[in-house]
Amino acid sequence: MTLTQFARFASIEGLVLEAAAMLLAFVGVLFLGSMLLPGRRVAGPDLEGKSRTYKLNGLALFLLTVIAGCLAQVAGWFSLSVLHTHFAALFVVANGFAFALSGWLYCRGARAQDASPGVWRGFFFGLELNPTWVGVDLKLFSYRPSLIALALFNASFAVVQYETYGGLTLAMALYQIFTFLYVLNYFQFEYGMTHTWDMVSERFGWMLIWGDYVLVPFFYSLAGWWLIHAAEPLSPMAAAAIVLLFAFGFWLFRGANQQKHHFKRDPAVTIWGQPARSLDGRLLVSGFWGIGRHLNYTGEVCVYLAFTLTTGLASWVPYLLPAWLMGLLWHRSRRDERRCRAKYGELWGRYTQRVRYSMLPFVY
Repeated sequence: MTLTQFARFASIEGLVLEAAAMLLAFVGVLFLGSMLLPGRRVAGPDLEGKSRTYKLNGLALFLLTVIAGCLAQVAGWFSLSVLHTHFAALFVVANGFAFALSGWLYCRGARAQDASPGVWRGFFFGLELNPTWVGVDLKLFSYRPSLIALALFNASFAVVQYETYGGLTLAMALYQIFTFLYVLNYFQFEYGMTHTWDMVSERFGWMLIWGDYVLVPFFYSLAGWWLIHAAEPLSPMAAAAIVLLFAFGFWLFRGANQQKHHFKRDPAVTIWGQPARSLDGRLLVSGFWGIGRHLNYTGEVCVYLAFTLTTGLASWVPYLLPAWLMGLLWHRSRRDERRCRAKYGELWGRYTQRVRYSMLPFVY
């Protein structure tokens, strides 16, 4: 090995070690915050015959992280651009962390169960539905480093652009507003996560863990990375159209989820100014749920398409995100349909006759 090669290897090793320290400190601080910060407690659905209670303090964690990051940036203690320079190293470390956490949960779950579905299936899909550690629900917790890391990466891209060019482009400014509102609203609506498919039906294994710690923060920030050195300016007309798409998608995505959540808590809830209508008091056919069976997924695709459209049409690379998300949510909608058909039987058949379309009214 030449001296130059050795120096390069040492530099890469140093970056990875720094990234490992950053990731462990970040997850550790958020975990301690989840334990110690106050938060309202809500009862979730019964899972495997047991009632569960969740402490919701994700919003406080997110806002405290934002305040700390802004103070550090303004005071000159450090620049958030360090996340950009360590992006590749953090990606490597996050993958290692996801595999290690998945392995630990598999070993823990295998010891507690009489029968195992097999190492591959148990590791990939998980053995425990909602594992906890020192009183913290690990599945709900993992959304916090996932989305807060996404917000921090996006902020680091804005800082790099500002430090490089002396200002932010219109496209970058819109992207920052969209993504901040998206993450902020997730934590405002954190109570609704206790009734989602992931929380109720998916076991916590590598599939969800890798999605939380790798896929969301690194892949979902692809458009922001691309915007740092984007050459083509965004026209005011294009910006207005993108804002409208984001607003529509956000209204559809969050509105549908809130309607379903409110109906589950109170079947007599008012939706769009009228008492909620349902089939046998179980399946909602009011509001968005009377138009399509999975319009919340359609709204989410619109939101991420708006993120990506801020990059313009210079490259197809940022569009991998909405394309992948469309495939994922289409596949999930099919899984939802099979699960609901098995759960509701004849009632689900009546529901599909009443609400004929899945994600695109009058098309699909």
